[in-house]
Amino acid sequence: MIAAYGLMDDEEIELDIAALELSELDHEGVDLGPYVTLLQEIAEHLAEAGADADTPEQQAKALATVFSGEFGFAGDVDSYDAPLNADLIRVLDRRQGLPVSLSILYVAAARRMGWTAFALNTPGHVLVRIGEDMTVVIDPFNDGRIVPPERLMALLARALGGEVEPQAEHIAPMSNRAVLVRLLANQASRAEQAGDANRALTIYDRMTQVAPDNADGWWQLARLQLQEGSVDATRLSLSSMLEVTRDPERREMVVAALEAIAAR
Repeated sequence: MIAAYGLMDDEEIELDIAALELSELDHEGVDLGPYVTLLQEIAEHLAEAGADADTPEQQAKALATVFSGEFGFAGDVDSYDAPLNADLIRVLDRRQGLPVSLSILYVAAARRMGWTAFALNTPGHVLVRIGEDMTVVIDPFNDGRIVPPERLMALLARALGGEVEPQAEHIAPMSNRAVLVRLLANQASRAEQAGDANRALTIYDRMTQVAPDNADGWWQLARLQLQEGSVDATRLSLSSMLEVTRDPERREMVVAALEAIAAR
């Protein structure tokens, strides 16, 4: 099912539906109907709250009114690292989540209104841009509040460290696929922190299905496969990575890894 996302054009991906279907893989037998209905209900409330929202600022206010004010969505400050915060079914159940999972909901809802919205590649804490430029940036984790420029620079400085100068890439809009990869990366890192290598391997496998051109997903999958002793699977993942990356250093790294495996 999720392999179909790897074949879609990026703009065809509905972020919240895709994230919901990824979540379904961890909830065997769950009925997604009530969750889709909830997303539709949110869209209806947003259509009412944002009926006259012609500017990015007004659209941002409508999003905050609906998600935070009416439906009670908020960042999970108390149990931030809990895996359920990156599991969209549980996010919708609890109305709490990580910056990336909440950003998915905000962006998808905004787009259903015909508004321009993107999740940003901000390190450590995903934010959302409303509109065509950087005039309005909001923080879904903090009740959808507008993030003024000085606050944005402070967030970047804290995430990057004082000696690293923020670059354009750190506030660049992410593609839909990149957002899903970031969501899955959160799940995988939490699984590894918990010592659950099998779970992490499963997540990286999903990542390569959703984003087959993502070289890092193939590398991480190969790393875990090798740890598990699955040499043939490791070789296949590394070969897949070699097909999608044109970076000379990465290609050299993959070739070296394949040679090391062959020499065993």
